[in-house]
Amino acid sequence: MAPAAPSSPVLFLHGAVALSGRFPLLAGVDLEVASGETVLIDGPNGAGKTSLLRVCAGLVPLASGRVAVFGLDPVRRRTQVRRRTGLVAHAAHLYDDLTVRENVRFAVRAAGADTGRIDGACDRLGLSGRLLKTSASKLSAGQRRRVALAVLAARWPELWLLDEPHAGLDASARQALDQLIVEAAAGGATVVIASHETSSVEPLASRAITLTGGRVTAERAIGPAPEHGDPTRPEVAHVA
Repeated sequence: MAPAAPSSPVLFLHGAVALSGRFPLLAGVDLEVASGETVLIDGPNGAGKTSLLRVCAGLVPLASGRVAVFGLDPVRRRTQVRRRTGLVAHAAHLYDDLTVRENVRFAVRAAGADTGRIDGACDRLGLSGRLLKTSASKLSAGQRRRVALAVLAARWPELWLLDEPHAGLDASARQALDQLIVEAAAGGATVVIASHETSSVEPLASRAITLTGGRVTAERAIGPAPEHGDPTRPEVAHVA
């Protein structure tokens, strides 16, 4: 029997530089994340954690270097990448005039995902009863974060990008989120979590990457690594 073909990394960055004006958001990041990995991205405020996730989501282009998500340029192939990727950012971008359920349904349908998971996802995040019919304009910050997480759980994408996901959540919502992350990874999804709450995330992750000044400055194993083949270089975006 012929050996299995090596798998490409889900995320691939080489010499990735991203700018805001002349300020470097990323200053030459090299990173590979394999399918099925759960990786913690830590580092001080302003280290580039959020920018890294936004680059991977196709929201921030590179000034130089290379990036590929599922072997695709996340800016030029934004639609294809976004349908396979879920980003939970600092702010939950909801439509204030829509109810909780309407917001979740709209986001799931916009991503081309199955709406059959909506009710179960909302229930797991404590979004039930009258709260489902409440307009987003009346929600607290923690409730808005739970709606964003419900969208992710309802979509169940192949790549989860989570930016400080525990922020603003109570104990029950944190526990629900942790269980979702465990289930996603067990099902083969790739999860990247940017967080300064390392003690909360380390039990969920197999590897930790430290960013400082927009560069990877440390890497450590913190759990069992998933089984996967040796990655080969994918077709990547290259900016001169």
